[in-house]
Amino acid sequence: MQKVTTHVGLDVHSERIIIATLTGQSREPTILDIPNDPKVIRRTFKRLAADAYELRCCYEAGPCGFELFRQLTSMGVACEVIAPSLIPVKAGDRIKTDRRDASKLARLYRAGELTTITVPTSDQEAVRDLVRAREDVRKDLTAARHRLGKFLIRHGRIFSEGHNWTDRCWIWLRKQQFERECERLTFEHYAREVQHLQQRRAGLDLEIERVARTEPYAAAVGRLASLRGISTLSAMALLAEINDFRRFESPRQLMAFVGLVPSEYSSGGKETRGKITKTGNRHARRILVEAAWGYRHRPSFGPRVKQVLRDQPPEVVEYANKAQHRLHRRYCRLVGKGKKSQLAATAVARELCGFVWGLVTMAA
Repeated sequence: MQKVTTHVGLDVHSERIIIATLTGQSREPTILDIPNDPKVIRRTFKRLAADAYELRCCYEAGPCGFELFRQLTSMGVACEVIAPSLIPVKAGDRIKTDRRDASKLARLYRAGELTTITVPTSDQEAVRDLVRAREDVRKDLTAARHRLGKFLIRHGRIFSEGHNWTDRCWIWLRKQQFERECERLTFEHYAREVQHLQQRRAGLDLEIERVARTEPYAAAVGRLASLRGISTLSAMALLAEINDFRRFESPRQLMAFVGLVPSEYSSGGKETRGKITKTGNRHARRILVEAAWGYRHRPSFGPRVKQVLRDQPPEVVEYANKAQHRLHRRYCRLVGKGKKSQLAATAVARELCGFVWGLVTMAA
């Protein structure tokens, strides 16, 4: 029997994998249900590969990660990971099962209608996990501070001698006394939680900065840190989330990847543009938007940036200076036209994304 290309759609879960195979131009897939076990996976795909001229597999990116992708590629099986948000959805389809999902993936994959993602290497994924762990702690710390702050406000304890969470604020917190034991226990619980998370964040900061001084991150981190609003931690977050900047042929592609381009609905000769798409990598988008707020101030190099620029070549210094002036003018121009500051900062973040792409790819 003549061997033909077999397209395989996989619906992957922590315990089981549903496999839908389409051989050649067959209309109905063959369905397999196997445990999510490396030995069973290896045995199953060896049998499928033996019966096919070429075996091509795909599955959605999700909580099960990329271990299946790495196992299949190590076996010589062509496998791609699909962006879930870009999978076409049929209007009126209200039935969802694992078998239908696997069959849908196989059909769309054979038709070339799926968008794949770039799978990070194991080392890149490890660094990304470390950076995201720091992000999780940051969120937990913000929530813990809010709980403690609101508890104090409810009891009429308001710190008015400076900014919150400074050394002076902690001295004031340690002086707080409560008459009722339950109130005291609650206050101590909230305060210890904030201190614990601060220590965890500081420890993760040190580890990320240590990684930033190693290859292949050191050079790119130095260049990115020359931009206003981007510290070592922010630079590492961008590098960990985006990885290979050279896969984007232009800065506009990177802007679209992080969801900083305007949405559009154009039809019948009319063009309508709306808010940014917010698709793609939300972690990188948050870093860029937060950094963009720094450009509302007049161009200047602070002590941190000056220290970074001492070790950078003249072209990087000139590039960073150009970014400061251009992005500040952009912010002021938009605000001067009556645009909201949030919209102006988002527009600056989109252009800052272009400068980030230029700096990372400068030495390529």
